[in-house]
Amino acid sequence: MSEELVGKTAAITGAASGIGLECARTMIAAGANVVLIDRSAEGLTNACADLGPKAHPLVVDLLDGAAVSSMLTNILDLTGDLDIFYANAGAYVGGAVVDGDPDVWDQVLNLNINAAFRSVHTILPHMIAQKSGDIIFTSSVAGVTPVVWEPIYTASKFAVQAFVHSTRRQLIEHGVRMGAVLPGPVITSLLDDWPKAKMDEALEAKALMEAKEVADAVMFMVTRPPGVVVRDLTILPHGCDI
Repeated sequence: MSEELVGKTAAITGAASGIGLECARTMIAAGANVVLIDRSAEGLTNACADLGPKAHPLVVDLLDGAAVSSMLTNILDLTGDLDIFYANAGAYVGGAVVDGDPDVWDQVLNLNINAAFRSVHTILPHMIAQKSGDIIFTSSVAGVTPVVWEPIYTASKFAVQAFVHSTRRQLIEHGVRMGAVLPGPVITSLLDDWPKAKMDEALEAKALMEAKEVADAVMFMVTRPPGVVVRDLTILPHGCDI
């Protein structure tokens, strides 16, 4: 077992499944205490039962502003500290704009942009005060390469990239690092609305990857020497033609 994160504490949003859960598993295996944040109480109960005593559940609806604003207090009550914050929670929508549902777009944009930014705003004073910490976002390759079949999702990740690049520079003087991992298509529930033909084509072309690949990339980012920051780390399945 790796011991790269012994003595560290982390909090991960969207941690009851997918990339967030796999990242929690990987960080715990490296010695960290991890607060798993999600709106699904049942999902968190199951995940933490599987992960063991270093996993701590925290039920938060990230679209509830007041709940997000009190999140830091709850994290510190569970672990006493916070060294790594991973803003991973997100939603996906694809398809033609002309056929889209703006109410669905609002939900995706609110979670991917507003909720993510608010959650970082909540924990920033703690990291600034301790003069250290890592903040990681789950962005997407769609945040740097517009994807024709997912314009709303693409727009949300372009916003994430802009926030990361500008806020990271504000935090340099405080010793806090910020970066984004930019995966290509990952096999998670976010792809549940992909047409079957598209999914079959992607699997055949080896154009999808597992959540563990993203977790390993995040681990690389948070274990760099203090004087180094990985601002953007793009990882793609080899068969991805984006």
